[in-house]
Amino acid sequence: MSAISILFGGLLLLIAIGGALLAVKPSVLANTLRFGLPVALTAIGLVLTLIGRGGLGMPLLAFAVALFARARRAQRATRQPGGQSYVRSAALEMELDLDTGEMNGLVLAGTFEGEELDALDQEQLMQLYTELSGDPESLGLLEAYLDRRIPDWRSGPDMDEDAGLGAAQSSGGMTEKEAYEVLGLAAGASEAEVREAHRRLMKRMHPDAGGSAFLAGRINAAKDVLLRRHD
Repeated sequence: MSAISILFGGLLLLIAIGGALLAVKPSVLANTLRFGLPVALTAIGLVLTLIGRGGLGMPLLAFAVALFARARRAQRATRQPGGQSYVRSAALEMELDLDTGEMNGLVLAGTFEGEELDALDQEQLMQLYTELSGDPESLGLLEAYLDRRIPDWRSGPDMDEDAGLGAAQSSGGMTEKEAYEVLGLAAGASEAEVREAHRRLMKRMHPDAGGSAFLAGRINAAKDVLLRRHD
């Protein structure tokens, strides 16, 4: 089978899928196409590479990776209230579901780089905790996660039972983009939306409700950044 035939077949498949999606809700359709195209291009690139057409397949794979990264950025830029709250540090990116309160995180550096916290067992999480000892901001995020997943994690023989209580916030300034992500809002949200998102998050994260002092501080900081925009 020639490379031209494979590409033509791939295009016909994309057209067929597009036709089937015409009746789908526009927002769902846009999201499907945003991620479906990189997936389809990846499949075509892999086929071309496997049949010895690496000169065509590899650039196509690289293009698919670039499209996927762009789709991820666009998805986060258009995130709507009621979705997820994101908080980043040098070594972790934490995600909080605003509806369920479920928390997960992605390790950005160290032994477990690229791993999700949910995929690590308790021993690995404790190893990560040790690795992050010199990064108070990342440590605060990990402690918030551990408090939810393993409530008695501080009772271990090598742990200080007061570990993480009142963890220091980052001394760096929070950008508007970060503030929107922390509150789970789309850029340009109104003052009322900012206050409502802050209220909802604080219900889950306030220390008096068993939440995290560190994350509560980040949520308050995000509100302050965005409300200054309305002054």
